[in-house]
Amino acid sequence: MSNPKLEVLTPQNSQIIFIDHQPQMAFGVQSIDRQVLKNNTVGLAKAARTFNIPTTITTVETQGFSGYTYPELLDVFPNQPILERTSMNSWDDQKVRDALAANGRKKIVVAGLWTEVCNTTFALCAMLEGGYEIYMVADASGGTTKEAHDYAMQRMIQAGVVPVTWQQVLLEWQRDWAHKDTYDAVTGIAKEHSGAYGMGIDYAYTMVHKAPQRGTTSHETLAPVPAR
Repeated sequence: MSNPKLEVLTPQNSQIIFIDHQPQMAFGVQSIDRQVLKNNTVGLAKAARTFNIPTTITTVETQGFSGYTYPELLDVFPNQPILERTSMNSWDDQKVRDALAANGRKKIVVAGLWTEVCNTTFALCAMLEGGYEIYMVADASGGTTKEAHDYAMQRMIQAGVVPVTWQQVLLEWQRDWAHKDTYDAVTGIAKEHSGAYGMGIDYAYTMVHKAPQRGTTSHETLAPVPAR
């Protein structure tokens, strides 16, 4: 029997949903540094844009409690509709179900807040009632404690959710560096969002391949002068 979980993620077989990346939800996150969380989420969003992945963004109680979605995330997807809900479980909103169904892809990459509530309930219901495969981006999601996040991830994994990280998803979509149509965009995302890996790309380009520095302004380097 074929096992769909053995199929790698491709730009053709997957879609993505961002759940409740809103300030009040982020304030409660203690499982990951919140600036790292935002960095990873925006990096993942740029990956989705690069590969033209069908994208759903959903929010909960924006005006009454949670605030607006990270502007850095919204700026990646100009004119993207935001699907507002009242339920903590995105699956309870028909707009969300319809948006996912319209994309016609059973593999859903999920990032959201909080892991133990909004992510877990959506994942379980989407699998049970919608027949979807869920790929949970652990480092673009966060819980109210490390234990809350970790045990929620374990619960979902036991139920069949596939755990992934944002950079893993980016590189799985790229797959082959011979795919030059996305090469520059992917390495650009890595330079901006992948920490030491991105620094390594800059180092290799400038020191090994003698490419110009990536900065947009010029700086004069003054030669060493021994003190007298």
